[in-house]
Amino acid sequence: MNLVGSLFRSSIGRKFLMAVTGLVLVGFVTGHLVGNLQIFAHPDKINGYAHFLQSLGPALWAVRLGLLACVVIHVWAAVALALENKSARGPENYGVIKWLNAALASRYMKHTGVVILAFIVYHLAHFTVGAAQAGSFKTALAEHTMAGDFLLLGLPIVAKGQTVHDVYSMVYLGFANPVVSLFYIIAVALLSLHLLHGVDSMFQTFGLRNHSWVPFLRRVVSLLCLAYLVGNVAIPGAILTGMAKPAAGTTAAEKLAAVAVAAPSVVQR
Repeated sequence: MNLVGSLFRSSIGRKFLMAVTGLVLVGFVTGHLVGNLQIFAHPDKINGYAHFLQSLGPALWAVRLGLLACVVIHVWAAVALALENKSARGPENYGVIKWLNAALASRYMKHTGVVILAFIVYHLAHFTVGAAQAGSFKTALAEHTMAGDFLLLGLPIVAKGQTVHDVYSMVYLGFANPVVSLFYIIAVALLSLHLLHGVDSMFQTFGLRNHSWVPFLRRVVSLLCLAYLVGNVAIPGAILTGMAKPAAGTTAAEKLAAVAVAAPSVVQR
């Protein structure tokens, strides 16, 4: 208990909590991206994957609550450390020169964090709850009949002919809205910037960074963050520009066709 208490009371403990929760959240956003990229495959892929996650039941809620706890602890530790640093500096503004020399990502960690937190709330409301859908692209979560078996690590998870939620259409229609896509692109750009400094700091907190390989580590982290950004932007970008078309016969294809007839300028040509 004393060990757990010291993690929350000491600066080193808070930094460790930030690093550990940050590592968990990095793993989540990476897996989330891999899952979302299935939008470019047959609808069975992302629909089967989503059905598998939903079928986990209590286990899925345990994961969700664990992730929520990580977010809360991460934000709390960040705020506590920021207030502690501000108090330690006192009234003197001797940090100006240091701020000018700081990396762009580290300067705006708290700003990007606030936007990312707001984005998480909206993203959940839009794609998980379905409460933020509006306008021409608003649709109820339709059903999809699996055209083939969905396999995960070679194991059959969802059988051919089974009816599942049409997550494919929900995601496609969500990103067909230019306002939603623009907000998403801005948010993931800020998240990538946040990760750029956060992952680098995480290695330092764990004592895995030394002067001999700092440049190499930063290049690797930068490339990973860039790949994360490109992967996320590719989804709304391909949908908005028309490079990716919804699969024929899906609710997304039917809805977009109806919207195009009603207002051709609303969707991509």
